[in-house]
Amino acid sequence: MRYSSFREFYPFYLSEHDNRTSRRLHFIGSCGVLALLVLAAVQGNAWWLLAALLCGYGFAWVGHFFFEKNRPATFRHPVYSFIGDWVMFADILRGRIRF
Repeated sequence: MRYSSFREFYPFYLSEHDNRTSRRLHFIGSCGVLALLVLAAVQGNAWWLLAALLCGYGFAWVGHFFFEKNRPATFRHPVYSFIGDWVMFADILRGRIRF
């Protein structure tokens, strides 16, 4: 399905993250990404950026393949999915989505 805006896509994105363990894995992966980005900046070592990428997607994909039992939206909608992950992260922090 094609989406004409992120606002239209986000409800679909959330429906792909019904499983609480999957959401938690996404959240943990995003926290890891932030920590690794700080580490990359502090140490001036770009290899930490690769680690950040692997951490974020690694945790998310484990959530999808083993708990949601679905295919990550990243494969079909990479940009909206990337944005969706950070919006969901913020929504979890704000208490809008159950952790």
